Amino acid sequence: MPAGDPAQPESEPFPLSALQHAVYCLRQAALIHVERAWADNRFTAEGHVLHTVADKGGSRRARGVRRVLALPLASARLGVAGTADLVEFHPQPDGSEVPYPVEYKRGKPKLHRADEVQLCAQALCLEEMTGMAVPEGALFYGETKRRVVVPFDADLRRLTQETAAAFAEVFAAGTTPLPTTRRERCRACSLKDLCRPEVVARPVIAWRARMVARLAAEEAAS
Repeated sequence: MPAGDPAQPESEPFPLSALQHAVYCLRQAALIHVERAWADNRFTAEGHVLHTVADKGGSRRARGVRRVLALPLASARLGVAGTADLVEFHPQPDGSEVPYPVEYKRGKPKLHRADEVQLCAQALCLEEMTGMAVPEGALFYGETKRRVVVPFDADLRRLTQETAAAFAEVFAAGTTPLPTTRRERCRACSLKDLCRPEVVARPVIAWRARMVARLAAEEAAS
């Protein structure tokens, strides 16, 4: 499938949340969503706590805005299915409602665009499901307790579609890519022990080699 093409509608949908992992590291996304490998660390645990309220679902109105928690989403074009933490439906003068997705995240805004791509994918799902244009949404970060408005411009939409197409190939083939060359991202990854066990084992291997050499030297000297 050429990069940038939407996933085929007849293919099995993959989780919408996989796009966040795929932007950060395609191998991480495959380990989680193809090999079903997972490991919690402090960051993932904090994320689970932050989502507790949103995952309960429900709908209410506040200041004329309809707010729906845990709204199921899907897009045949992207080949994804998932759940939005919160979708606000903002009333318009003509009586229609414009969807406004809000995603809850731990920590603070990041240098990469993984969170933005996940949110944009929600917007593309909402556009396909409702027929309404979704021009922007927001990311709410637990550390700053603030929303960051995310415009769904052409560049972000293109990145989202390209990421969906790339991971759709991996998901359909059931393959796991090689480790990323962006090694700085490995430090905060909860899967680094599963992804690159040889790196984690290096200190133990080195210690064992030193002990064997020392014992051999002691034996030779006796």
